[in-house]
Amino acid sequence: MRHTVAGWRSHPFRAVPSDLVTDNVRLSPGDPAPDFTLSNADGKPVSLSDYRGRSVVVYFYPAAGTPGCTKQACDFRDNLAELDTAGFAVLAISPDPPAKLAKFRDEQGLYFPLLSDVDRSVLTAYGAYGEKQMYGKTITGVIRSTFVIDAQGSVDKALYNVRATGHVAKLRKDLGV
Repeated sequence: MRHTVAGWRSHPFRAVPSDLVTDNVRLSPGDPAPDFTLSNADGKPVSLSDYRGRSVVVYFYPAAGTPGCTKQACDFRDNLAELDTAGFAVLAISPDPPAKLAKFRDEQGLYFPLLSDVDRSVLTAYGAYGEKQMYGKTITGVIRSTFVIDAQGSVDKALYNVRATGHVAKLRKDLGV
């Protein structure tokens, strides 16, 4: 399946990462959220527009199964009922292929959609892929980020460079959940 992002040029699956790096595009509250359609862990398409009429927390993480990403995913899992009751759906996006996401989902008991952005086009559209500092070095990769999209499809909150630990608690506080 070819991944698409409305309003952004499409990239082939095997794009060179440097081809995807933008001049650090950043979304701000009030911006329209770039729509997307990505494969979930079972290979089925999921679109942001499927959630129109409902608020959505979209979070981007570097790699399924790593310690920080596991902590963050489990925090969302453990707080999902409260977020859902408050009217928020949760979507998680990484550049991992669906098979790796399925394994991660099953191992961690995750029951919110894990979406595969192998070509990094959605990460790029949201400004969640680019240069970042890691262990004192500048590298190109996924910038751990979270976005709250309102029921009309606009960005309500754009949070870049979030920490895996404690992020969900802070997000819940900011959302009044």
